[in-house]
Amino acid sequence: MDRLTIIKVGGKVVEEPESLNALLDQFKKISGNKILVHGGGRAATDLANRLGIETKMVEGRRITDVKMLEVVTMVYGGLINKKIVAGLQSRDCNAIGLTGADFDLIRARKRPVKEIDYGFVGDVEEVSTRELRLLINENAIPVLAPLTHDGNGNLLNTNADTIASEIAIELSNHFNVYLFYCFEKKGVLLNPNDETSIIYDLDSTLFKKYYQDGVINAGMVPKLENGFLAKKKGVKEVLITNAENIANGRGTRLV
Repeated sequence: MDRLTIIKVGGKVVEEPESLNALLDQFKKISGNKILVHGGGRAATDLANRLGIETKMVEGRRITDVKMLEVVTMVYGGLINKKIVAGLQSRDCNAIGLTGADFDLIRARKRPVKEIDYGFVGDVEEVSTRELRLLINENAIPVLAPLTHDGNGNLLNTNADTIASEIAIELSNHFNVYLFYCFEKKGVLLNPNDETSIIYDLDSTLFKKYYQDGVINAGMVPKLENGFLAKKKGVKEVLITNAENIANGRGTRLV
């Protein structure tokens, strides 16, 4: 099977021009088939603040009421997605921006209320990769925003780490998939204040211990949970790294 590299990127990497340009320069260097999945939570939070809309987060996951859904749709599906697409086109990478609603790629259901009401947050139920594969076979680069739909006309905010994992799992039936979670650091750090304290190999047992000890928390939790799920379900390699290293494969490898 052919190789497919899926890069998930978020945080200030996609929201600041200098870091976004550095990322896209490195992304261009990746040979073969590739997909870019992006977040943009900080930009959504900034816009919400300017509009007087309160941001609430639980374990790195955003509570999404009606007003916040409008904000994330504008930011994820519009501003950030099209900035990335335009940046890739300027590098002769033929990109197309999509959400989970386009081509009926990703259907989700509104998360049921248990201890926490997440609002209009979607849990992925069904992934259809036929159109993605057609695009990839035509040498197009899909750029996926973290929005899904429920089949009844409703958009849902869905964690970008989850979308990257679910897409990777489904496409592993057709490609040798390499999934890279890209953020500001060189990998998962034992000490967030020490850039050299990279955990180069991380298994699920060690992850649970670090999570219980508070070493790993907040936004890193969904990355690792989704990464381990992808590894378990047939994705060849999962790596946590920064933009500088996506082309050379250095960082924290999930084992």
